[in-house]
Amino acid sequence: MSKAKQNKLEDVSAAILANHVCPELAAQAMNLVMGDGNADADIVFIGEAPGKNEDEQGLPFVGASGKFLNDMLASAGLERSDVYITNIVKYRPPNNRDPSPQEKQAFWPYLAEQLEIIQPKVIVTLGRHSMEFFLPSARISEQHGQAVRVTIQHPDGKGREWLVVPLYHPAAALYNGSLRQTLIDDSMQVVSALNKY
Repeated sequence: MSKAKQNKLEDVSAAILANHVCPELAAQAMNLVMGDGNADADIVFIGEAPGKNEDEQGLPFVGASGKFLNDMLASAGLERSDVYITNIVKYRPPNNRDPSPQEKQAFWPYLAEQLEIIQPKVIVTLGRHSMEFFLPSARISEQHGQAVRVTIQHPDGKGREWLVVPLYHPAAALYNGSLRQTLIDDSMQVVSALNKY
């Protein structure tokens, strides 16, 4: 794995701490949860915000939904070490509430910087909050598993084109068993989008 990229990602973490991003979230969180995986990955998974287990361990997707994400990766012939996993919001919101629009906006420059460093071929959004950043008018029930090229305005004012595949959040399958197979099938679409890249 590229040491230079890893160092740059660590600089993004340092910038979040130095700039006191979302201080009220930071005050009640145990850890800043930046990301995990391969800094040279072709695929980046983006969730919404850390939960309790993630906050305790300082790593994204390590609880029940993380175990299912591992199953999704395995079904697509991938491992966590092949991909990079992060969230839009890097601190756990109290009581696992949804991140607010202001919180998502505050963290966007840092997520954009992570993408800029990693340069993935495919971005996989996990859940509605993450998808809305890249496909604001889409409905996840209609768009899931379909690769879309989108141009996103980055904080530097320049547009970047990304190939985005929205998926349901793995947690959705824990509450709704019928989504389990949908998520497994959609994971295969991620790999086929990468192969067509």
